[in-house]
Amino acid sequence: MIFIKSILLSLMVFFYASASAQEQMAFSSELNKTRYQSLVEELRCPKCQNQNLADSGSGIAVDLRELVHQMIEDGKTDQEVVDYMVARYGSFVLYRPQHSTATFLLWYGPFILLGIGGLAFVAVIMANRKRRGRDS
Repeated sequence: MIFIKSILLSLMVFFYASASAQEQMAFSSELNKTRYQSLVEELRCPKCQNQNLADSGSGIAVDLRELVHQMIEDGKTDQEVVDYMVARYGSFVLYRPQHSTATFLLWYGPFILLGIGGLAFVAVIMANRKRRGRDS
């Protein structure tokens, strides 16, 4: 029981610390705050497996949130922020990678495999029908 209480207490401290860290950022306009929230939810943490910058508590995510805040306040566009992150950390930081020859298999690979599987299924069915026709 004590173990569960200590885990819950640790989680509460963690969430309070991460929430208060984001509340300390001051924005010059409500639009900048909205842009910031959108970007940190859209960009993936380079250290974490599958967390965006907003959800991650890693040190690099904290630094990148501050960098995104600074770039927005400096007048950079959303695309400039994203381009900087991709140039620095690669396409991994994008939850929705851009369509390119490098990401062709990522976008279309599942459909190609599904088509190949469907063709193999039809070929096996046809071969079984021919074999049954000869055996009769």
